[in-house]
Parts: sequence; structure tokens; C-alpha cells
Amino acid sequence: MPTRNTMSCNIMIKAHLEMGSFESAKKMFDEMPERNVATWNAMVTGLAKFEMNEESLFLFSQMNELGFMPDEYSLGRQVHAYVMKSGFESNLVVTCSLAHMYIKAGSLSEGERLIRLMPNCNVVAWNTLMSGKAQNGCFEGVLDQYCLMKKAGFRPDKITFVTVISSCSELATLGQGKQIHAEAIKAGASSIVDVVSSLVSMYSRCGSLQDSVKAFSEGKQRDIVLWSSMISAYGFHGQGEEAIKLFNGMEQENLPGNEVTFLSLLYACSHCGLKDKGLDFFELMVQKYGLKARLEHYNCVVDLLGRSGCLEDAEAMIRSMPMEPDAIIWKTLLSACKIHKNAEMAKRVAKEVLRIDPQDSASYILLANIHASANKWQDVSEVRKAMRGKMLKKEPGISWVEIKNQVHQFCLDDKSHPQSAEINRYLDELTSEMKMRGYVPDTSSVTHDMDNEEKEYNLAHHSEKMAIAFALMNCPEGMPIRVMKNLRVCSDCHVAIKYISEIKNLEIVVRDASRFHHFKDGTCSCGDYW
Repeated sequence: MPTRNTMSCNIMIKAHLEMGSFESAKKMFDEMPERNVATWNAMVTGLAKFEMNEESLFLFSQMNELGFMPDEYSLGRQVHAYVMKSGFESNLVVTCSLAHMYIKAGSLSEGERLIRLMPNCNVVAWNTLMSGKAQNGCFEGVLDQYCLMKKAGFRPDKITFVTVISSCSELATLGQGKQIHAEAIKAGASSIVDVVSSLVSMYSRCGSLQDSVKAFSEGKQRDIVLWSSMISAYGFHGQGEEAIKLFNGMEQENLPGNEVTFLSLLYACSHCGLKDKGLDFFELMVQKYGLKARLEHYNCVVDLLGRSGCLEDAEAMIRSMPMEPDAIIWKTLLSACKIHKNAEMAKRVAKEVLRIDPQDSASYILLANIHASANKWQDVSEVRKAMRGKMLKKEPGISWVEIKNQVHQFCLDDKSHPQSAEINRYLDELTSEMKMRGYVPDTSSVTHDMDNEEKEYNLAHHSEKMAIAFALMNCPEGMPIRVMKNLRVCSDCHVAIKYISEIKNLEIVVRDASRFHHFKDGTCSCGDYW
């Protein structure tokens, strides 16, 4: 390089240290005309990682003398070095605290390594490791650790159950969640308020609202978190009026709502078309309770107005907020433009999203959908060309269903599943029966310019339809089906699932990226408002 800056030197220092070339790293460090906090952090943490504790501590003290403030990770490294030098590393409490520090700083592997090296583990150590995996999104790992913990003879406590139940919530594994609930009852932890809140949330996210209500009603003690969890569960399942009743009951108990409570209320109102009540709650939150509205609250109100067709009011609210709007709130309005087919506003709003986040593929897809529904294929082509220019791809639709404690995953026209051929045949038969009852595929939701036969084939093999077909083939007759999807359910699938629920005379519960849909007897709990 003809010229080197601080960043390039920092990268080389880290590389040398990773290779164990301490002398080379130190030489480059000494020769640097200018250093920043990242330079000092690299050297301090690099030396500590290889247990060169005295050298690391010496540099750390120099760093402080020169006025450089360490970050959380480098500071933790110094504490670790001091602990080792003082001979406290074998102390269970100290080691758990160190592991927790590393995990909080984003170094799960380092925290896990410390716990694995402990001569004698305890419940706190297991909980630290499971909480760390949960914080880093390793929810399957949490369940694996829970099984190992039990095999090792340790009894889970309330912290264990909260972490494990919350992981079942994230994975939407109802069977495992129920099993762990039974274990919590056996351990005498099922009435603890934190555990009950986790159960309410888990059952809700797994599609079993009735079990959420049961867990809430059986709770002997109720705090603001538990009440808010139940209000959120009602909102997530489109039971807006029930959410409001529960809030009124909470007020009668003289429990004041907090920011989370009102966020759940606003969400419930936006997904049930309760525009006026939602606006009243927003005002109540600010005026009566003196709570400061966050960006998330404004996002709910924009969603509330947008879904109700008040697009101009929604845009005006975004532009008048006391804080800078983010890409999410503009995307919320863009989704409303799609619902109400307002292409002109969509173009304007999409520009705002892409100004903040130029790599946001979802906004391009929404814009393409709006143009496709108006048969403006040239505009669709331009949007796709812009995506190709930025090397952006549409996030694939994925659906999954849990059968006999095993999760089966599907994507569009999936041929990887062992039963894919049978699923396709079953879908063809099901589609024929649906058409006999009046089903007409909604080809407007296909964003490619192709003939109707190709569009219908594309629609028939959406991931949620494949998951439902597989469940119908493998579940006992009449048993409710619960399907999860990473994206929103398209309008065609929404109509098709209503027909399937009527033909098969069973309840089909679908959780999409936005909410739950309960299909039964040819209708949906959302009232076609989603």
C-alpha cells in the first residue's frame, strides 16, 4: 500500500495476533504514528487472549493514562487477566460472572469455553450458558443444553424455565413447550409470575391462544409484565376487543400501564381495524399516564391509519414526529400503499425507505407487487432491474409445521422433502376440489409476467399450502393444524386456506410475519383485515 492509515494497521495488528505473531504485532503497534481506541483494544485483548496477562495489564494501564476509554470487551479482558493473576479463576461465582460478561459483549464462544473448563458446574453456570445462547439466537442450542443439564442431574430453576420456554416460543415448537410446561409444574415453578409470563407468550406464539388464556387465568400473582403479555397475545391473534377488556381489568386492579402495555394495545387495535380506539389509547398513554411515545408506538399508529385507508394522515404523522423516522416506519406505510393500491404514494415512500436503507430488498418487492397488481409490467421490470443492479434478492417464503415433535420445513415448489411427490399430488386434488366449490386463484399476487396456467401453478405451490398439505396427509383426522411462515400470507393463500378449512372441517392456524390467522368453517379470525 502506498499509504497506510490507522484502520489498515489495526487490521494487520489483529491478524498478527490471531496468528500468534506477538513480536510482529508489537512492532507495527510501536511504529504507528497515530493510534485510536481500536488499536489499543486490539493489542490489549489480543495479548490477554493468549494469556500474556502481565503484558496486557501493562498496556491497559498505559491506555488509561493516555486517555483512551476501553470498550466493554477489552475491559472485560483485563478483569479476566487480573482474575487469573490473582488465582480466582476456579471460583464458580467469578467464572460465571466472567462468562456472562463475555456473552453480553457478544463473544458466546469465549463464555462457553470458560464454563466448559469449570471443574464443577452448578445451575447458575448452566443458566448462564443457556441465556447466552438465547441472547445470540441459538434457540436449538438452548434446548440441547437443557437436556444435557437434566442428564447431568441438575434441577432446573425459574431462570432455566423462563429461558427454555422463551426458546420454544422463538422456535414455535408447541410440543416441546407443553412438555417443558409439564416439567415446570412437576418442579413447582409453574406458578411463578416470570414463568407464567413466558408460558403465556410461548403458547401465543405457538398458535394456542386458549392455552395462553388458561396459563394467565391460573396465575396466582400478576404483575405488569404478565398483564402486558396477555394483552399482546390477544393482539397477536386479532382479538382486539379482548385486549381492550383486559386492559380495563388491569386498570381496575390499579396497575398502571407502561410503554409495553400500550404498544401491545396499539398493535391489537391496528390489526382489528379499531382506528378510533387506537388513537384514543395513544392519547391516553401520553396525556393521562405521561409516557413518552417511542418510535415503535408511532409505527403502530401509522399502521393503524394506513390499514384504515388514511394514507395521507399516516404520512403526515411520520413527517411530524419528534424523532427521525427509520426505514421500518416508512415500510409500514409502503405496506398500506400496497393494501390500498396507491402506486403514486408508494413510489414516494419507497424512495424514503431506500434513502435510509439502500439494500432493503423488501421495499423493492412491495413496489413490484403494487405495479404487478395494476398489470404495469414495465414498471415491475424496472424495479427488478434495479434489484439486480444492487445484487438484491427476494427473501424466500418459508413455512414450517411441527408433527410428532419434529419440525418440517417447506419453500416454494419444494422438491427436497421425502414426500414432495405425494404432497404435489395431494395439492392438485385439493385444488380441484376447491375450484369445484368456487375457488378462483388470485393471480394478481404473482409478480412475474407469465401466462395464467404458470401463475396458477406458482400459487398452488406456495410454502404454506405445501405445509398444510403435508400436515393433512400425516395428522389424525380433525386435529388442528398449526403452520408458521416467515413472510406475510398472500391474498391467494388466504382465500385458499379458508376453502381448505371448510372442506376438511378443521381449524388451521397460520402465523405469518405480522400476526396469527385462525381459519375455521371457511372464515378467518382476521375478518380479511390484515
